[in-house]
Amino acid sequence: MSADPTSAPSVAQGPASSVVQGLAIMLVAMIILPCMDAIAKYLATYLGMSPGQVTFYRFFFQLVSTLPLLLRLGGLKALKPKRLWPNLLRGVLLALAALLFFVSVKYMPLADVFAIYFVEPFILTCLSALILRERVGPMRWLAIAVGFLGAMIVIQPSFAVFGMTALLPVGCALLFACYLLMNRMAGSHDSPLVMQTIAGLGGTMIMVVALAVGHGIGHEDFIPSLPSTPLAWLLAILLGTISGYGHLLVVRAFRAAPAAILAPFHYFEIISATALGFLVFGDFPSLSKWLGIAIIVASGLFIIWRERRLERLAVADPT
Repeated sequence: MSADPTSAPSVAQGPASSVVQGLAIMLVAMIILPCMDAIAKYLATYLGMSPGQVTFYRFFFQLVSTLPLLLRLGGLKALKPKRLWPNLLRGVLLALAALLFFVSVKYMPLADVFAIYFVEPFILTCLSALILRERVGPMRWLAIAVGFLGAMIVIQPSFAVFGMTALLPVGCALLFACYLLMNRMAGSHDSPLVMQTIAGLGGTMIMVVALAVGHGIGHEDFIPSLPSTPLAWLLAILLGTISGYGHLLVVRAFRAAPAAILAPFHYFEIISATALGFLVFGDFPSLSKWLGIAIIVASGLFIIWRERRLERLAVADPT
């Protein structure tokens, strides 16, 4: 029997098993979410759509794709979340982060943007320790540091080449870390599907405002437009659908495991991004990049091994 996505998660599951489940869900999300970024870059670079308009479609079609399922499973009452404003704020934070990311990939290679963006797990770990009071042990810090080293080996970004534009992914990392923190804080009150639908609403509303203001001052990155070809329409719809259900997986992961444990798994995005960079944009990784990818995978696998080991120890000695 399929679980109801609008219902609360089972509380019968042990904490250790829940953590392993959260890690697995996060891994799947990190594999598919870079597809959204590749689509956004293609729309902005090859189909002439402004990053602001791309960001709007990303949230509008997220709302369109998740709303029917929400209404079918939960009815009209599902449109009244228990925590409306925190979920709207999640959408605003995610929209602003996506906007900075999409502007970045318009002017910079996708791989370089990812490399700079990967300061995010450091930010998230610090915020989870300071705000959520989650315990961050030395082994987790080590896994994050090793994964970050692998990311730097993969792409080696240079501020000297891109100038102030290279700071945009840093701002994106900060906003996305705050968004992930909101997942953990708001996730126990509403279902993941409700959270994603309301976040899509919040993101759509803030991008309407951003497009109006940006277009009003004549900024080229905020030119409003409709998709000009059937391919553009298809990609815009895919952009929102992948983002909606991909981040639904992220929400579910953060309901199952602490933020500090999940942080190293963000590095798995670089594997999907590298593959897409080769398939779509013709960027084949060098030997040093493959070495970095191996280090990233090793850091994530170490976390899985450690959590399973802790689970076995907990079963052997419940005290």
